[in-house]
Amino acid sequence: MTADTLAKGDGQEASALLARTRETVNPELRRTLAGLPGGMRRVAMYHFGWEGEDGAPTETGAGKAIRPALVLASAQALRGTGRGDAKFEEADAVRAAVAVELAHNFTLLHDDVVDKDVRRRGRATAWSVFGTADAIITGDAMMALALRLLAEDPHPASAEASARLAACIVELCAGQQADCAFEVRPDVSLDECLTMATAKTGALLGCACALGALYAGAGPREADAMDAFGREAGLAFQLIDDLIGIWGDPAHTGKPAGADLLARKKSLPVVAALTSGTEAGEELAALYAGPMEGADVTRAAGAVERAGGRDWAQAHAADRMGRAVQELSRAVPDLAAAGGLLALAEFVTRRTR
Repeated sequence: MTADTLAKGDGQEASALLARTRETVNPELRRTLAGLPGGMRRVAMYHFGWEGEDGAPTETGAGKAIRPALVLASAQALRGTGRGDAKFEEADAVRAAVAVELAHNFTLLHDDVVDKDVRRRGRATAWSVFGTADAIITGDAMMALALRLLAEDPHPASAEASARLAACIVELCAGQQADCAFEVRPDVSLDECLTMATAKTGALLGCACALGALYAGAGPREADAMDAFGREAGLAFQLIDDLIGIWGDPAHTGKPAGADLLARKKSLPVVAALTSGTEAGEELAALYAGPMEGADVTRAAGAVERAGGRDWAQAHAADRMGRAVQELSRAVPDLAAAGGLLALAEFVTRRTR
């Protein structure tokens, strides 16, 4: 099986896996969040889409659950190879899956504050409803809950899982810090941008896959290979996400059209365009040098495309998925055992919105 196999993945399989993950993980996630003090619990339940601003129950949902799905799918893939524990059951890894989802949402709460985003998942962000302080504090509490879940888990892999998640969050924060620094720097290289994106996005996807391997009873070599798989897939994910940040449909993204351009973010397609040495790249640099308004966003999107940023991002995403499959094969030589994992990878890297 090669990277081309991903093109044949069944989107319905990935959707079913994500739905099953939510059914499995959300009850434990709700129980964990219910332990937060009242004010923080209210912010958390709103952020996850389970309550409205007034605390009334809602049905807006809690996100796609991609990262907890990667934990469970990775565990199943390793179990299917005979390298893991034959007695492993999905319930064994639920706490690890919840911990990863809490860590992810800790970053979302903070990112929305840093980026001053006012929309997420089709409605007002938590900080814009409850205030900056409450959003940041609730995010901090979520990260603490994630580590406590692993620390209290009797599973033999919990200590190593906790250490990996903590190290991942430090790396992720470094990536976020670099991303913020890029916004005020006139020149950012493509290599710097790729390193930042790997830390900001790839690290947590890699950690999710590694935790799944550890909870299935696999050794450190397999866990490292799964981490590498997740990192490469995560970079492909970020490339696609950056494309959506420019050309995504607001009806599906929940954000204004060209939101990343409006904020003058140096996303991967943008940096590829800025460093292209083309007239369109120079035009984009001039637009980024001043305040961005409605018509400027349209011009900037056109400049990114003419400078080759869109084509480069799409091609590089495919290349990274090829590398991801190679890494996966080090842990799961028979990729047929990793069908669910590959379906998820295909799902997140072939999104268009």
